[in-house]
Amino acid sequence: MRFLVVGLGGIGQRHVQNIRHLYGNSVEILAARVRGLNHVLNDKLEIVAGEVEARYGIARFPSVADALEQRPDAVLVCNPTSMHVETATEAVNAGSHVFIEKPLSNSMKGVDALAAKIERNKLAGLVGYQMRFHPCLIRLRSLIESGILGPLLTVRAEIGEYLPGWHRYENYRDMYASRRSLGGGVILSQIHEIDFLSSLVGLPRRVFAIGGHLSSLDIDVEDTASTLMECEFDGRSLPVHLHQDYLQRPASRICEVVGENAKATIDFTRHTLEVVGPDGRLPDSFIAQGFERNDLFLDEMKHFVECVRGEAEPIVTVAEAALSLRVALAARESIDTGKVVTL
Repeated sequence: MRFLVVGLGGIGQRHVQNIRHLYGNSVEILAARVRGLNHVLNDKLEIVAGEVEARYGIARFPSVADALEQRPDAVLVCNPTSMHVETATEAVNAGSHVFIEKPLSNSMKGVDALAAKIERNKLAGLVGYQMRFHPCLIRLRSLIESGILGPLLTVRAEIGEYLPGWHRYENYRDMYASRRSLGGGVILSQIHEIDFLSSLVGLPRRVFAIGGHLSSLDIDVEDTASTLMECEFDGRSLPVHLHQDYLQRPASRICEVVGENAKATIDFTRHTLEVVGPDGRLPDSFIAQGFERNDLFLDEMKHFVECVRGEAEPIVTVAEAALSLRVALAARESIDTGKVVTL
């Protein structure tokens, strides 16, 4: 199998490392290099000795078009968000399967056409929502489906982390997440929560958000967003609240689902899921023993290869990712206008 990786920043290099770990030298890896930076990053996103092309046996090409002439089986789109749809469309036009890093885009322009073209050409198109593979979320889904929590009353999720600490190898001001022109902002950059909440309880009918650039960070995008979504679950209106920020130290990441019979809470920093009944007892608890964050990316890449080989269907298609993108863009619109946005 021949992979083309577009963008060898932190996430691009993680995927390259995982491909080599999973498949060794049985696969070829090509890269389209625009900036031409050749440093190697470790798991903590620190620069270490060596050159990335030599370290992982990558064949370099000066443009996506040049690399696509090599007819890669699959293209990993890991460049800035605002370039995702254009790059993925080039790849699909060349007959390649595509893996697109989240978020799918920073607008809906070209998204529906891309989804239709992938389906028409019978190609695999997977969007990189690796949280779908998290063992705690998988268990939470089974608890909701089992009815043990009772009728759901409310859902709350929070993700907060300090933006300047994300990428130690670059100035945070230059990151895609910090720049509106590249598709940044906390709503899009932390869109994982919108995706997995939608997968658990469905897409919202209405969205209202407040927030904006509230801190002293030197960025031109929102760094805080508090979004209230009205979903419908089991025929009932369900309020879902999501808080996102670029500011918290230490980082915080939780998800709570409150039902009439019990409350389930995931702490993603500890990789735990606890269920508490109305009497305060703990009828169920789960710890993801031995879990490492990179396991999500390994499972995701194995799944993508299975999709390319025709052995599985993408867990998050481009068409499905387009739905969560609409929710994110609605939240941003609500912040800008101060109004409730109906979907």
